[in-house]
Amino acid sequence: MSDVMSPPPAGAGASRAERFKDALLQGQSGPGWAVAPLAAPAAPAVAPLVPGPVRPWSVQAEPNANVGGLAVPYAHVIELRQRVAEQLAQASADTPGMSLADRRQLGQSLVNRVVAEWATAYAATAAPLSAADERAVRSAVFAELFQAGRLQPYLDDSETENIIISGHDSVTVDYRDRPARRVGRIAESDGELIELINQLVRTQGQGERSLTPASPLLNTRLADGSRLAATAYVTPVPEIVIRRHRTRSQGLADLQAWGTIDATLAAFLRAAVLAGKNIVVAGSQGVGKTSLMRALGREIPSSERVVTLEGEYELWLHTDPDGPTVVAMEAREGNGERGPDGRPSGEITLDELFVQSLRMSARRVIVGEVRGKEVLPMLHAMGEGEGGSMCTLHAKTAEMAVERLVLLAMQAEGTQMTDSLAYRLVANAVDLIVYLSLVDETAIGGSRHRFVSQVVEITGVGEGGRPSRQHIFGPREEAGRREVRAVPLMAPQCLPDLERVGFDRRLLQQPWGAWERPLRAVSRL
Repeated sequence: MSDVMSPPPAGAGASRAERFKDALLQGQSGPGWAVAPLAAPAAPAVAPLVPGPVRPWSVQAEPNANVGGLAVPYAHVIELRQRVAEQLAQASADTPGMSLADRRQLGQSLVNRVVAEWATAYAATAAPLSAADERAVRSAVFAELFQAGRLQPYLDDSETENIIISGHDSVTVDYRDRPARRVGRIAESDGELIELINQLVRTQGQGERSLTPASPLLNTRLADGSRLAATAYVTPVPEIVIRRHRTRSQGLADLQAWGTIDATLAAFLRAAVLAGKNIVVAGSQGVGKTSLMRALGREIPSSERVVTLEGEYELWLHTDPDGPTVVAMEAREGNGERGPDGRPSGEITLDELFVQSLRMSARRVIVGEVRGKEVLPMLHAMGEGEGGSMCTLHAKTAEMAVERLVLLAMQAEGTQMTDSLAYRLVANAVDLIVYLSLVDETAIGGSRHRFVSQVVEITGVGEGGRPSRQHIFGPREEAGRREVRAVPLMAPQCLPDLERVGFDRRLLQQPWGAWERPLRAVSRL
């Protein structure tokens, strides 16, 4: 909980139950009472934290606002949560050492009883609640106690892709295959919103990270694999984005079913992995780079040892029983303090992990996303190792992926990298660039189409010392048909290597690949 929002701690003379209740409400823990934290029911007034005409963070929602899709005002949920928290605190104080699982089970029992009693009294003053409405209230109270409060339904929705929060009363949900939607508020104030985010981090996130005036930037992973990025105290209102990964175990067959690739390209990519080709998966944000990388990783033989390097775990190859042997490494942010050298204390960066990964006796290294100086050890590992390493990269086009790698290499601190050397490094390291595109038709009643649009082969150092490249898959337009998804254009130079692992070159003779009909989206690709 942030310093400015924390209520005063219970006094030294408080009873164990009172101190336990205070811990519940603050999301703290102590000997024998590791509990799921709660957002406070109301936040004290706080002065604006940045200069200028900003909205005060203590702005309160309408107290009787009916939000969250419930049949009753959400204020009742807050009140019920308080009642259950008091009873749970007393019961836990009477039974020291209760496990979290037992506490959750007890909490559910208390929620059921308290809500049932409340519903009976509520029916005497208003229309009786239906069984479904009462269940919804119970779920909301439990979510406030042990889960993500009003965020929980969107985290539970398998179609949710992104939750974008700009202050407590501006929340937008992006869905996989339907238009984005503005939803109701998820907290009663911006202060309570910060409490909710810190609750998520404490119960589901990594380590001791939190959003405070001393640490106004927060990046973490939640228990379900979602990636959370939050900023506060340096913005007029808290800004939060939660990016969900709807699946963790999809393979190339799943991407084929989703329309990301066809059977021809699936066979080509499978062979490229088995042949040990170094692959860069590129594209803009939200096009499915991680999903494709995860699917490619699952094609690595189980006998091989692989190291994955990520800012936050998103590939989850180390949890796949059918995948390769994986040593998963995750970068770590600093704790908000800085050491004598000016570096954040406790920070472990991807480039530091990369150096360590080279000592792990791994045949391949997979980097979740290259965005800094880790590019240099990665390119060296690709160029000098046995092959088969992979990474994802943000780039505007397939051609720009090479320029992006070169730029990152030249920006790496402590090197005397020239552009000519960087180009040669890329040319000798990368074999294939697989580029993903997105066509979003949800605004006109259609769908989001994510697909591989190009595969570029790097064939070595070409004219002027720059990488020589050729487009082996890409869009095609001829004979009155236009296809924006990747179809075969020419045979790759590495075709003999692919054939050695079982690829059938006749697949490249199909001008439209295995697509039965063109994508109906109109695109400038």
